[in-house]
Amino acid sequence: MARPEKTAAVAEIVESFNDAAGAVLTEYRGLTVKQLQELRRSLGENANYAVVKNTLAKIAATEVGIEGFDDLLTGPTAIAFINGDVVEAAKGLRDFAKANPALVIKGGVLDGKSLDASEVAKLADLESREVLLGKLAGGMLASLSQAVYLLNAPLAQAARLAGALEAKATEDPSILAGGAGTPAAAEETPAAEEAAPAEETEAPAAEAADAEAADEATESTDA
Repeated sequence: MARPEKTAAVAEIVESFNDAAGAVLTEYRGLTVKQLQELRRSLGENANYAVVKNTLAKIAATEVGIEGFDDLLTGPTAIAFINGDVVEAAKGLRDFAKANPALVIKGGVLDGKSLDASEVAKLADLESREVLLGKLAGGMLASLSQAVYLLNAPLAQAARLAGALEAKATEDPSILAGGAGTPAAAEETPAAEEAAPAEETEAPAAEAADAEAADEATESTDA
């Protein structure tokens, strides 16, 4: 390959790495042209599946700062540059590899970090972005419903309490005034009534003393 062509090819791979959310490296030895076309169709808009030369891919990976690719770039290599949902693309590659064992997933890169084959498999086992967003939305709605319930419950209780007080005030208007005057007067009245018998008790005692004094005076006169 002439140097200008090589430079252009490297620049194209570099651009693909920079534009992609992630990439999966595969070995396609044994796959027919028809099978490669089927794989590209199965990935759809999620990934661009491109056959690359290992030497050029190494140079491009170095330029974009990806490390750990040298061991993966052996044998016939094709890279799935993921432009859409990373999990969906990984699932598509995994499912195609199950149906077509000639496709071997060697590893990948995500967020600038290299992944081995087992890590790509774990990525494929994750739930898709749409499913996770659906669960997140469901959880948020549930939390919102709980929050509305917690906010409304005290208000409902306050409304019931206000209604009960209003009904009670209709029967006894003193409640609206705090109920301070009437009960206090009621408490003072029995105290006054209890004090009266004490005075009545003292009066007979005084009269008895006067009678005794009069008797003593009479006896002294007689003597």
